[in-house]
Amino acid sequence: MIKLGIKTDAIQTRYSYDWLFDLLQEEGIHFVQLGAFFEMFHMEGDDYFVALKEKASSRNLRIKSMFSAYREFGGFFYNDLHMEKAARKMYEKYIHIAGALGLDYAGTNPGAVYRDQMHNKALGVETYLKHMKELQHLAYEKGLKAFAMEPMSCMAEPPTTPQEMDYMVGVLNEYHRKHPNNTVPVWLCGDISHGLANEYKEIVYSNLQLFEHAIPMMCEFHFKNTDQHYHSTFGFSEEEMAKGIIDLQEIKQICETKAEKWPVKEVVGYLEIGGPKIGRDYSDPQLGDALRTSLRALKAVF
Repeated sequence: MIKLGIKTDAIQTRYSYDWLFDLLQEEGIHFVQLGAFFEMFHMEGDDYFVALKEKASSRNLRIKSMFSAYREFGGFFYNDLHMEKAARKMYEKYIHIAGALGLDYAGTNPGAVYRDQMHNKALGVETYLKHMKELQHLAYEKGLKAFAMEPMSCMAEPPTTPQEMDYMVGVLNEYHRKHPNNTVPVWLCGDISHGLANEYKEIVYSNLQLFEHAIPMMCEFHFKNTDQHYHSTFGFSEEEMAKGIIDLQEIKQICETKAEKWPVKEVVGYLEIGGPKIGRDYSDPQLGDALRTSLRALKAVF
């Protein structure tokens, strides 16, 4: 049921899309989630993205989705009109690019409230929802099937808890139900490594609890490994599997048990790892092996 893809973050600034697409073709991976990069918000015209789509297609790859690579869309959460306007402008450009690429989904980490201003969290959530309702119309105009948000791992970055997921997705999809002919739904892009640990490193919700809860609202998700406190993330080499908590067979069983709950028919899980240290002559060349090792581990199960 689950198909495999890769998110492109790991190559940014060190390898070309040609290099990555060749690797994916060799590994028999067919889906790509384009990670956002800063230059895309300043490009004129669509030529770059049309060419990128053609590069993928020529290797039997499909760029199916696009997702934020950093926390670059957080301007709705800062209670600052300058930041809010900047975020809105970025979202509009982002959705336009997704349309030019012919994607099914575009999504982001919604944003984070400043730790010293946690009292602004509710306001930030409502500001985000206000703009997203308007952007659901633009996404429809650009031909997307849905917009997506990612459940995160701390209380400063909603949605994290089951209640926050239910509320934020519920509000936006209720709006979609009222305007079915000119808006898109909003689903979750989940992550198998995201759980919630409090300030004492006590587990409030495990990664598996949050992943299972999210499935009825989830259109795609990220594969990566993590430790018992969700402190660091990494891949699926033999060494990484030994130190990590993710059991891929367990993830597969959850996905299959909940098969009837997914809101979309085609679900892609994207490998999302940073790979070795960026910008070192001794580590950059290790990226290819790191990606291949993790992709092969995923293929062995899925």
